[in-house]
Amino acid sequence: MPARAPTPARPRRIWLRMLLTGLALWVLTVVITFLTGNPNLVPTLVLLGSFLVPVTFVTWAFDRRHTGELTAELLFTTFVAGGVLGVLAASLLETYLLHPSPWLFLGVGLIEEAVKLAALAVLTRHLAHKYARDGLILGAAVGFGFAAFESAGYAFTALFTEHGLSLRDLVQTEILRGLLMPVGHGLWTAILGSVLFSASGHRHFAFTGRLLLSYLGVAVLHALWDSMHGIALVLTLVLTGTPWQYQLLAQGYEPEPTAAQADLFTVFSWGGLVIVAVLGLIWLRAAHRRAEREDLSPVLWRIPTRTA
Repeated sequence: MPARAPTPARPRRIWLRMLLTGLALWVLTVVITFLTGNPNLVPTLVLLGSFLVPVTFVTWAFDRRHTGELTAELLFTTFVAGGVLGVLAASLLETYLLHPSPWLFLGVGLIEEAVKLAALAVLTRHLAHKYARDGLILGAAVGFGFAAFESAGYAFTALFTEHGLSLRDLVQTEILRGLLMPVGHGLWTAILGSVLFSASGHRHFAFTGRLLLSYLGVAVLHALWDSMHGIALVLTLVLTGTPWQYQLLAQGYEPEPTAAQADLFTVFSWGGLVIVAVLGLIWLRAAHRRAEREDLSPVLWRIPTRTA
């Protein structure tokens, strides 16, 4: 009687173990830093808090890759190099191109989504076959890398206040950004990566009309996300504003919500973020489904695959 084939082992949830282990280490670091006040632990606290969620999501996505061309080495490269290049390019362009105006956040969205898309295209141009699912994963890797390095900067900046060093502000910043990170940069660049990789028979990068529209749409989502505090404030003032608040607005100052307005402002702020996040998730699902089919959008520019 032939021997029964061994039952395949259930895949280990490496990403879940990584998340739980990293979270435990981060909490332990927070506790010991508060107890000892040791400033040498601050870099550990910042790095763990900023990279835990992005690395976990990229690890989870890696198990769902389409081809063997998407290796751990390539994923690591797009995460680190793509994130660093994106942050540096965005900082440079925003410094010299953007100025305070009502369109500031739209400019930020256009710049940051462009540099992430460019980094993705450059770092993955050597792939012989470009499938939508791999593009989604690699796009998410670039986006999460960008988010990780950006969050580390925000956490470090939050440490310094007018009253001295504030570990509480640092921890609050990391918790908030960690919770929101999955529906931010990683989601937006995953959408663009899926669209970019789906074009031209999976062999060449083709900048199509659909990619252009997707880029503009993602930039708008990005701008809405960044400006939600201001949008919520405007909606709150429209409904419950007081004369002195309108006077401050007329003078170019941003009034703070009163205690009576705080609940309404919070609802608008978080409600707006939820709406933007849901729209992004729906768009990602639709983009991935369509990308698996033939893309007939007009080709605006094509980059041939680099061969060895």
